[in-house]
Amino acid sequence: MKFIDREAELRWLEERWGARDPQLLIVYGKRRVGKTELLKQFIRNKPAVYLLADRRPDRDQLKEVATRLGAHFDDAFIGRKGFDDWLEAFEYLKAKLSAKRAKGASHGLALVIDECPYLVENNPATSSLFQKGWDETLSRLPICLILCGSSMAMMESEALAQRAPLYGRRSGDLLIQPLDFSGVRQFLPKHWSFEKCVEVYAMLGGMPGYLRQFDPKANLEENVREKILTPGGFLFREVDFLLREELREPRNYLAILRAVGQGKRKFGEITNDTGMPKNVLHKYLHVLEDLRLILREVPVTEKAPQRSKRSLYGIQDPFITSWFECVYPFVSDLALGETGLALQRFRQVLPHLLNRAYERIARELVRKCKTLPFPLQRAGRWWDHQDEIDVVGINEEANGILFGEVKWSSRPIGTNILEDLTAKATHVQWGRKGRREAFALFSRSGFTPDMLKVARHERILLFERDRQIM
Repeated sequence: MKFIDREAELRWLEERWGARDPQLLIVYGKRRVGKTELLKQFIRNKPAVYLLADRRPDRDQLKEVATRLGAHFDDAFIGRKGFDDWLEAFEYLKAKLSAKRAKGASHGLALVIDECPYLVENNPATSSLFQKGWDETLSRLPICLILCGSSMAMMESEALAQRAPLYGRRSGDLLIQPLDFSGVRQFLPKHWSFEKCVEVYAMLGGMPGYLRQFDPKANLEENVREKILTPGGFLFREVDFLLREELREPRNYLAILRAVGQGKRKFGEITNDTGMPKNVLHKYLHVLEDLRLILREVPVTEKAPQRSKRSLYGIQDPFITSWFECVYPFVSDLALGETGLALQRFRQVLPHLLNRAYERIARELVRKCKTLPFPLQRAGRWWDHQDEIDVVGINEEANGILFGEVKWSSRPIGTNILEDLTAKATHVQWGRKGRREAFALFSRSGFTPDMLKVARHERILLFERDRQIM
């Protein structure tokens, strides 16, 4: 497997590197999403210093900073001497970069501090020191300072929130998102079938750090047994590590995630399952939303999503979903090396996970589709008390709405599926009189001849696997 180039993110970084003004950039995203690889690609062939922070004492971190800066500037003395604090390190940069600028250098330095939340853990005053250093020193230098972190909560409190010490100083911030399915396909071996790629996507989602773990020579079940269900396997305790890194009370959040992962999607259902008071649960749910661990979803046609009473909660990360399905209920058995029940559960839930994955793929396809009768401003799902539609996209200005049905089935889709979809569409109350309607079908296994004939006549959009055929 390879690490794919994140073209849009790299372009964003390159544009800021090319700016004349000093740059303070915040790059953040969840564990295993590929931030470090992205930054290493960015600084390749540039005058740059990369520092990976850890939980060592502040003095040891500063010693490494001095060593790396000394190596970059060919200054063995500072590498041996070290810095007493960050402000001294910034003054050192001032002297060296000012000298380079005086000699006509077009670029100064890209300084990348990866996993900088660890610095704050060691010394809570670190963010304030960086604020002072930026205001008094670094903001006058030819420098691109990149602060990167995996702790979403820490990056928010120290750099992004209005009360954060570095708020108002940053030149830009970049949230690194998991890969979509097209990105996952580029990451996986080229000879893999569409079905095999969807299987991996259904279990692991778009996290490069997870995708790297699966052995391309083994089948899905073998990989699940080895990497997810085996104590000591890379992904066996990944959810525990993720929660402990982000949260002070992981037990309560774990209870919420377990409830949602087991299908308790309404607020009342989560309340009953966890036994938490409503006001406390609201607070915890908001935290999980901010950390992008869960998603509060409402029908895409809702005019006031934040006030909607039709909301459902779901886990954002497909791997966390599969972990709660296949690992969490069987932790005691798995600790003894007994994988039978967990594998049985994996086989039971896999069809459901594949259906969910293909629905996500379908929504990705319509967002990118260039042949729609109108561009989509939003795309998601729709439901009421009786019906549900897998894909609905809207354009309020064009008064246009798209309805889509998704089928992960070994049988081709027939006209009956289109008839059901058009019937459900009449129940969707949205738009002005005379709204424009479009229909799309997504099939793993193609379409019947009758369906193809109807699609040509009525201009129905047809997608087979992950490509549009009509």
